Amino acid sequence: MAMRRYTRLSNGFSQKIENHASAVALYYFSYNFIKIHRSLRVTPAMAAGVTDCLWSVSDLIDLWEAEEIADRAALAHKERTKQKASNKEYYKEHYNPPKHSS
Repeated sequence: MAMRRYTRLSNGFSQKIENHASAVALYYFSYNFIKIHRSLRVTPAMAAGVTDCLWSVSDLIDLWEAEEIADRAALAHKERTKQKASNKEYYKEHYNPPKHSS
């Protein structure tokens, strides 16, 4: 068995579903994009026409880091938007000028 995370009797057994999902995704990516298979003489992704080049582990890490940076930027934007909305509400509650009747 190539994936020891499925067996409970090993040290690599995943106790959290998030860790298991990450490990399985990493395994499938390396199996399909990085490892050259003997029978195909290329990776399964190249045989299927998904990619035309052989990926390396450093390519995977670069892709992972780019996604992490994009996630952090999206989270920061969401926090800024939330802060702006709460500032507007605070301003409306505390600094509304009195209305003058004519």
